[in-house]
Amino acid sequence: MDRTIVVSQSMYFPWVGLLEQVRLADVFVHYDDVQFARGFFNRVQVKTSGGRNWITVPLRDHHQGDLIDEVIIDDREDWRSKHRKVLQHAYQKAPFRDDMLKIVDKVFNQKAPTLAELARHSILELVRYFDLPAPEFLNARALGIGGSGSQRLYDIVTRLDGTIYVTGHGAKNYLDHELFESNGINVRYMSYELTPYPQLYGEFTPYVTGLDLVANCGPEGASVVRSGAIDWKEFTQ
Repeated sequence: MDRTIVVSQSMYFPWVGLLEQVRLADVFVHYDDVQFARGFFNRVQVKTSGGRNWITVPLRDHHQGDLIDEVIIDDREDWRSKHRKVLQHAYQKAPFRDDMLKIVDKVFNQKAPTLAELARHSILELVRYFDLPAPEFLNARALGIGGSGSQRLYDIVTRLDGTIYVTGHGAKNYLDHELFESNGINVRYMSYELTPYPQLYGEFTPYVTGLDLVANCGPEGASVVRSGAIDWKEFTQ
């Protein structure tokens, strides 16, 4: 029987594409003991009447080279209230605004001194709300597997008895596909459908927080979380 492994950095209230990776996984590994880089780990886009805005979690004493699960959130400012106000205002006319705010409050009420912990909480609450098939969630650090790059990813997948490794598009530029294939592991890339759904403020965009799907569609938004994955040879040709 096939066993699908997904290894991904945790993201703050991520876009639908990450939820689709969760849905495909038998085991989802939070790959947070790797270097933090500017991206979507501590910030996410919100669609507003004035266009897409970013909400960003402030970081405390952050230095280049810090690992994601070592980055401390800066709670010297009340960023949670600021984010909540942005979301409340942006989705004041959305039919499921209250559901969305309840998810936000659940996440904000959980203890999370580090960015990784906060991001994991946000992913789990979205998965629970949409009642997605929940994989086993593991933290890469807890596996005690050293190394880096393709070799470390391969070692993680084999430790977890994986037969399929599903990854996002960024891996195309560095992943050693033959390492996996020669050892009986099928590498697949996400094939994002970017399925449109009713959305406020003009032309549809998929690249916003999953909270947007909650606010606009409610629990039925789970039907949008449906992308699959394709073989790496088809993806890279």
